[in-house]
Amino acid sequence: MVEAAQRMQTLQTQFFAGLATRIAALEARGIKVIRLDVGSPDLPPPATILDALYRSASLPDTHGYQPHRGSEALLEAWSGMYENVYGVGVDPKSEIVPLLGSKEGIFHFTQAFVDAGDVVLIPDPGYLTYEAATRFAGGEVYRMPLLPENDYLPDVDSIPQEIAQMAKLMWLNYPNNPTAAVANLEFFERAVEFAKQYNLLVCHDAAYTQIVFDGYQSPSIFQVDVNKETSVEFNTLSKSHNMAGWRVGAAIGNATVLKTLYTLKTQVDSGHFRPILDAAVQAMTEDQGWLLERNHIYQRRRDLIVKALNEMGIKARTPLASLYVWMPLPEGWRSDEFCKQLLEEAHVSLTPGNVFGIYGEGYARICFCLADELILEAMDRLADWMAKR
Repeated sequence: MVEAAQRMQTLQTQFFAGLATRIAALEARGIKVIRLDVGSPDLPPPATILDALYRSASLPDTHGYQPHRGSEALLEAWSGMYENVYGVGVDPKSEIVPLLGSKEGIFHFTQAFVDAGDVVLIPDPGYLTYEAATRFAGGEVYRMPLLPENDYLPDVDSIPQEIAQMAKLMWLNYPNNPTAAVANLEFFERAVEFAKQYNLLVCHDAAYTQIVFDGYQSPSIFQVDVNKETSVEFNTLSKSHNMAGWRVGAAIGNATVLKTLYTLKTQVDSGHFRPILDAAVQAMTEDQGWLLERNHIYQRRRDLIVKALNEMGIKARTPLASLYVWMPLPEGWRSDEFCKQLLEEAHVSLTPGNVFGIYGEGYARICFCLADELILEAMDRLADWMAKR
């Protein structure tokens, strides 16, 4: 057999792919597993978005290749959404590159800018793709600890000067996955100042900015880096508009930087399916009032989980945004062992915190992308299981 490329040695099968296999084996035995592990919205987009998809798909001329930058209407829709949601101006012609979901963009962006030996600053715990993409590119990972005593914000001032001088990218993600922490403009100001000082790019993963609770409004980094000198933001309709499987995202920001990403993407994909683009335009330009209703549903689910954990004696923070509760584990448990035994014995699936990095040890991530009754059943199973330990 021909040997795989050396860079493939940096990758393993992604955690959630392996988890799905284990759950499928349990379900094949007739076991009902309640999955609170993966952040895949269970609610559909509104009928208006689906109707736009159907209408476009029924046309005879919407099934061919599309421009890599998508349609003019799509670019205008992304620009308009940034203006409406964040009060930020974005040039649709030069400051937007459509993505096949933000995960793809994050991975390819890293390949476009990181050479062997370059340092990438990643949050820990953090989204798995930041590290996987860095190692695949031959880069070196420097972990920025996200600690509860610092409200899960990285302390950029603690990064050694020699590391900062070697760094090319700094990944941020707020609202945060997995900790559900949020960041204010003062934090983004310090991050942008740091980037200018050391001539690196701030890459802000903004996947959860429109899933917010209790009156909180999540900012864009461009409310600070107004001229987009040092920043690129990765946005997506996956979470904000219940369209995870549709794979619609965008990289937004510095025009010169995005030109490089665009060049790479013209080599590796052939753009989107036009009906999905048309439905995405509908999603971003129609009345957004339904998002508030949807967020009320998520908020109610969040409260069910936090209340249940409190009753078990587990003090979890009540998040202001995202789809997750970051659950501290009882003493004496490793994250992976806790979640493995919970799955095998109580048939509830959570994500072990150490999947997201070494500083995630001692936690589990609970997602609230299931109906209330399933969440309550899962919490009852968790409480019964823990009472027997």
